[in-house]
Amino acid sequence: MFETRSGERLLETDPADMPPDGHVVFIGRIASPWQTRETCPKNMRAAREAGQPAILTVDQPYRDGLLGLERASHVVILSWLHHAPRRLIVQKPRHAAEPKGVFSLRSPARPNPIGLHIARLVAVDIDTGRIDLDAIDVLDGTPVIDIKPYFASTDAFAEATIAGREESPGRDVQ
Repeated sequence: MFETRSGERLLETDPADMPPDGHVVFIGRIASPWQTRETCPKNMRAAREAGQPAILTVDQPYRDGLLGLERASHVVILSWLHHAPRRLIVQKPRHAAEPKGVFSLRSPARPNPIGLHIARLVAVDIDTGRIDLDAIDVLDGTPVIDIKPYFASTDAFAEATIAGREESPGRDVQ
């Protein structure tokens, strides 16, 4: 169990205790150099600065889905941050003046702890399911939900902003 900070609120029921309704499956796992939350970079920018590559291994039944992925320079990875608490609905980040709702933060603590990562694709080996990445900001062994090619033409918005931003860049660390 974790301790809440002043202003934080929990959901009445832990989503992990609710019956599943989406039948989400894990398609693989990430091998990263990060063993603890304290050593894991808080976002992809920090992960790249650390200069530590990562490997995503896709499980056998899903490897044919990698066909053509090598054409992409970058990929979007959706991960399941399986160590993150799921009941925290209002959070008070250490660096923030006021509490914020979970959906206005990039914290891994959320009802469905899905991580979003955009990584540079280094290599793909369909036979072994191995995808080499430039970096990742998750703990070793983190399950993967999905992989998609990143399209700068439709996925990037140069005009996107956060008004009155006081938060540090996203934290997808479990």
